[in-house]
Amino acid sequence: MKIHIKNMVCHRCKLAVEAELKASSYTLQNIELGEATVKEELTAEQLEALNIQLKHLGFELIDDRKSRLVEKIKNLIVELVHHQNEPLHINLSSYLSNQLHYEYNYLSNLFSETEGTTIEKYYISQKVEKVKELLIYDELTLSQIAYQMGYSSVAYLSSQFKKETGLTPTHFKTIKANKRRNIEEL
Repeated sequence: MKIHIKNMVCHRCKLAVEAELKASSYTLQNIELGEATVKEELTAEQLEALNIQLKHLGFELIDDRKSRLVEKIKNLIVELVHHQNEPLHINLSSYLSNQLHYEYNYLSNLFSETEGTTIEKYYISQKVEKVKELLIYDELTLSQIAYQMGYSSVAYLSSQFKKETGLTPTHFKTIKANKRRNIEEL
């Protein structure tokens, strides 16, 4: 049985869900961002109990098709921004359409209706969080970060960063404050 899970956005999330499923004595067959497959067919009562257990960890079961699709959009964006080793030089609308096999307009309208923000704003907030991470690591120059994150220039990165955070990347780097947010809070 395939189970769809909200807020499952990183490797540690997969480990936490896997541990919870095993603790509940379910036979895990596969686990990916946003979904897990167990051998057993779970009853409504078992699903509700699992949902309660997952909520304690910050996750939640998703049971309708539209919510699952929105979660897949989020997971694809998180994967693209936070887990790719290649520079981000991609057309987001084409990427999402190709991955999910839906027209981008449908995905965009559904996401906005469900989340109260646009796919583009969600993507930008994820990119800014990744930029914060890279700034804190202090291993790359701002030019290298701009290139890696797919920005056309340092000025454009700085403009978007300031719009999102209220700080310039340089100022953020100098204060090294704990200004990062968890991916699932975006």
